[in-house]
Amino acid sequence: MRTKSEFEKMRNSEYANTSDREIHKSLTEGKRLVHKFNQTYCNGPLYREALEELIPNIPASSAICPPFYCDHGHGVIVGENVFINMNCTFLDGAYIRIGDNTLIAPNVQIYTPIHPKDAEARRESIEAALPVTIGNDCWIGGGVVICPGVIIGDRVIVGAGSVVTKDIPDDSIYAGVPAKSIKKE
Repeated sequence: MRTKSEFEKMRNSEYANTSDREIHKSLTEGKRLVHKFNQTYCNGPLYREALEELIPNIPASSAICPPFYCDHGHGVIVGENVFINMNCTFLDGAYIRIGDNTLIAPNVQIYTPIHPKDAEARRESIEAALPVTIGNDCWIGGGVVICPGVIIGDRVIVGAGSVVTKDIPDDSIYAGVPAKSIKKE
């Protein structure tokens, strides 16, 4: 039986050695592509080319406004008609999936990495990553932070400045720190 690579472990929510050559290569290439993308502006020359290089398979109907920050780029999976406004940070050690017709306001941060709870273990070059999923037809307000492993259902609104630490069911409005239900439609 073949042993998983450190990169495969990272993508499968297992602790991985982040100093691994394959992970380091992906991070370095991701940072190069982020820099290239951030030298463009929405719909300007070379914008689409740089975006599609950074986020492979992004639909033509979707857009991300620079500046944008991520670790790898290829861990961000975007649906149709998605709009991601400027200055967002997506740490995509695990997959970040964004459903169709979703709007993401400026300064949204989506984190997938987690570190060991044990202080001594945190000194090592290991971390895991938990995927984040955002459903269809969502509106994520400005400055929202979405923590590792969160699943946000369809047709959800998350109020500006919220910190999402737990899953959110379909057809809900959540806000606050930590985000709590303020309305179920």
